[in-house]
Amino acid sequence: MILFGTIVNAAAIFGGGLLGVLIKKGIPKSVEESVLKVNGLVVGIIGLNGVLSATLTADPATGAISSSGEMLLLISMVVGTLIGELCRLDDRLYGFGQWIERKANADGFAQGFISFSLISCIGAMSIVGALNEGLTGDSKTLLIKSVLDGSSAVIFGATMGIGVAFAAIPMLLYQGSLTLLSGVLSPLISPELLNMLCLVGYTIVICIGLNFLVNTKIKTANLLPALLIPVVYNVLMMLKTL
Repeated sequence: MILFGTIVNAAAIFGGGLLGVLIKKGIPKSVEESVLKVNGLVVGIIGLNGVLSATLTADPATGAISSSGEMLLLISMVVGTLIGELCRLDDRLYGFGQWIERKANADGFAQGFISFSLISCIGAMSIVGALNEGLTGDSKTLLIKSVLDGSSAVIFGATMGIGVAFAAIPMLLYQGSLTLLSGVLSPLISPELLNMLCLVGYTIVICIGLNFLVNTKIKTANLLPALLIPVVYNVLMMLKTL
């Protein structure tokens, strides 16, 4: 089955989120708040590790460490945030989530749905795993990601509610599209572009972690257009070499 890995990944998130909601009923409010802050710390560390991996390289001969990509990151975040703010992406997504909250009487659905959707979709494993599955039928990367996402969904579901489980839907659509279009996308996604996307993506993950940890109000969905800037930059560089 060509979408086997993505389907397993979606099932892991949905099942993990539901399990977390069941566990949530026995957790006192004070413990829930403490766990949410720890979640934020861990998510921030994961994002920071991703950013450092994408920017820092070591010279094989001397061991000297150099960095690159900071200027592209700055431009991507500024331009992407401007686009997101003008389009009011965060407000629209939260509006959709709050509409579901009212219909399903599920408090906190919007925050859990949007936050975990971003966490599960951003990163190299989503892109590389989906492309590998589409091109070679190898689901190993996505199956590993399923274990990571499923266990995380339990923790987030226990603190943020049922919205975490439904983050399986955008993840299924996103990774499934990458898999089905892998033949077209694979030649276009060079290692350099993947590195740029991870750099911007993990910066957004850091912002998600900060929202949990120190209760900031960064509208993370408004940052999503920043992921388009490395793509545009890569296309311009390709055209320049023609």
